[in-house]
Order: sequence, then C-alpha cells, then structure tokens
Amino acid sequence: MKTSLPSKQKGVAAIEFAVVFVIFFAVFYGMVSYSLPLLLLQSFNQAAAQGVRLGVGVDPTVQNYPTLVRQTAEAAARSSLGWIPPVFDFRPGYVTSTYVSGVLTVQVSYPSINLKKVLPFMVLPGIGTVPQLPVNLSAKSSLQF
Repeated sequence: MKTSLPSKQKGVAAIEFAVVFVIFFAVFYGMVSYSLPLLLLQSFNQAAAQGVRLGVGVDPTVQNYPTLVRQTAEAAARSSLGWIPPVFDFRPGYVTSTYVSGVLTVQVSYPSINLKKVLPFMVLPGIGTVPQLPVNLSAKSSLQF
C-alpha cells in the first residue's frame, strides 16, 4: 500500500529550510563580522605591550631620554602592526605614546569607521547594525620605571 503525504504537508520542508538557513546564516555572519575587529584589537594590545617593552630598554643616560623613549616605543608598536594591509587605512598617528613622571604609556586607537571599507555592515531589524562596534578600537599599555 502506497502512502503519500497529505497535500497540506508538501511545503513544510521548504519552510523548515528557510527558518534553519536564516538562523545558521545569522550565526555564521556574526562569527565572520566580529572576528576581524577582535583580531585587530588583539593585535593592538600586543603592539602596545611590545612598544612599552622596547621603550624600557632605552639607556637612561642618553641625552633627550624622554623623547627617545617615546619614539622607540611608538616605532616598536608601529612595526608590530606592519602586517595590516593598506586598505584598512591604518595611519602612523593612530599610535601615540607619553612619558610622564617615569610612566611610559603606549596607546593604539583606530577608528572603527575605517572597517566599513573592508567589512560589510548589515542592519538587522530589531537588532541594529551588525557588527556593533565602539567608535574607536583602542588598546593601551603602561609601565612605571
């Protein structure tokens, strides 16, 4: 005896696929769209720490010590971020350093609006813009010596 689906059940597979596809696509898009900003943020943290580490290595007896410490720290941080492709528009001015009262601070601050050239931002109803990012992706490292 042959059994067949009732006529009301013929489109159920297509509807189930559409619902499941939307959920899987949303999860996949979220993973992809947040992975790049997180990679950049981790790189900024590493670069700031590397800048401070190399800035501490400057001989304190040299002339213009505070200026040399800052320049060394900034150069080291920029060098750590040399892998960033030109399309990201990463400028040298995004890396800054200060040396005040024996505290060396290196900061990397990158405007997240620059990511719109590389990463597609999507506006989802009820959620808003994905990925939702702060105005600046920034990292800071300090050391007192």
